[in-house]
Amino acid sequence: MLNLKNYEIWFITGSQHLYGEETLRQVDEHSKIIAESFNNASQIPVKVIFKPVVKTTDEIYKICQEANFASDCVGVITWMHTFSPAKMWISGLNILQKPLLHLHTQFNRDIPWSNIDMDFMNLNQSAHGDREFGFIMSRMRLNRKVVVGHWQQTDVLEKIGIWARVSTAKHEMKTMKLVRFGDNMRQVAVTDGDKVAAEMKFGFSVNTHGVGDLVQVINQISDAEITALVKEYEDSYQLSSSLKADGQFRGSLIEAARIELGLKAFLEDGNFSAYTNTFEDLHGMRQLPGIASQRLMAAGYGYGGEGDWKTSAMVRALKVMASGLQGGNSFMEDYTYHFDPSNQMVLGSHMLEICPSITSAKPSCEVHPLGIGGKEDPVRLVFNASGGPALNVSLIDMGNRFRLLVNEVEAVEITESLPKLPVARVLWKPQPDMLTGCAAWILAGGAHHTVYSQNLTTEYIEDFADMFGIELVVIDKNTSIRQLKNELRFNEIAFK
Repeated sequence: MLNLKNYEIWFITGSQHLYGEETLRQVDEHSKIIAESFNNASQIPVKVIFKPVVKTTDEIYKICQEANFASDCVGVITWMHTFSPAKMWISGLNILQKPLLHLHTQFNRDIPWSNIDMDFMNLNQSAHGDREFGFIMSRMRLNRKVVVGHWQQTDVLEKIGIWARVSTAKHEMKTMKLVRFGDNMRQVAVTDGDKVAAEMKFGFSVNTHGVGDLVQVINQISDAEITALVKEYEDSYQLSSSLKADGQFRGSLIEAARIELGLKAFLEDGNFSAYTNTFEDLHGMRQLPGIASQRLMAAGYGYGGEGDWKTSAMVRALKVMASGLQGGNSFMEDYTYHFDPSNQMVLGSHMLEICPSITSAKPSCEVHPLGIGGKEDPVRLVFNASGGPALNVSLIDMGNRFRLLVNEVEAVEITESLPKLPVARVLWKPQPDMLTGCAAWILAGGAHHTVYSQNLTTEYIEDFADMFGIELVVIDKNTSIRQLKNELRFNEIAFK
């Protein structure tokens, strides 16, 4: 996965020449202290870089221009320590292309009751300086995140950290290359979409290679590489007896390793960070990639089954956001329901490709028949996902716009043995309840494929939608069908 410390957030403070050199010196000093504190805060995963205080239109324009061209800069934090006339910011904000967080804070936490004087008041004016700055961004209709509170508060640091992670994901998405091996599953609507519109809106490119191109790379993998990877399988997972050295299907494990190594080599050579494939197009392949896709997802690649390039891109984006956090993110599918009135749940799974990052248990490595695809029995990792709060996230193409749909869910531990279901699986309860959650998802046009996230919250997805200026629909404990229907109607007008 990415090391987010390779990326930078610039801390830019606004002021003006009205207050004199001594005040500006203190503004600069305070800003440097805050930036250094942010840089050392565990909640903020990127480097925070102090930038000298800006005081004129030209200085503001120049720093915004520099941020645009700095390849490691993924976002800008702004703060008005004093009053900074907002007309000075118009030209700079007009050209700024990086995500912006407006921090509404002040250097001191408390009012120094016995010592406060007009010098103190002139220095610490963010209470109205930030309102002036906020107005111009609202007047310019600019998307940004606003965080309010003292800069040392834990909740402030956490909100900045969330925004920084999402800013890194946006930076990654702007240059993401996604390869499709074959087309999407025939006649399926929701996995299709406008790839040109997606590249215009998000930046990531989606292009197709024939499966034969991949097979050619797979066939070039050396026996030594395969032996080493099979040893890794043996050390990492509980191998079923049929896959062990003297097992009946040992050859299937060797072929699965060959496919994984070939896939990885193809992705690395092409600088691809996400991919799709489909069981309907396996020309020249002996088995559908199962364990290969599971392990490549665990390594940070985006993946979508049946040619679902939108979900593949979002898997990659969420994995970037979550780098270094406990828990996992995976390609997922709502597969079947448990409609017991006292305990209604969704069983999420896929025929093979669920990321092992969402389990705390040691997966079992097994081989079983697959009724579709017409190839040899594929190797896969079998496990139950961990319980706890989670999200299902779906990016869908509505024709005139992209909609990002989120359902907050609660995963529950699987207590049944499921001896005849040899796939990875997870059970969850949709918010606000099973019937409302499923109806809301269908009314919003949510896909059957999602990104399932254990370690991100809706705030991450909200920041993501704001950064890209796309529609966001959230299904949570407060959702009602009447309210959702009205929201969807209003959104049709707002995003026309």
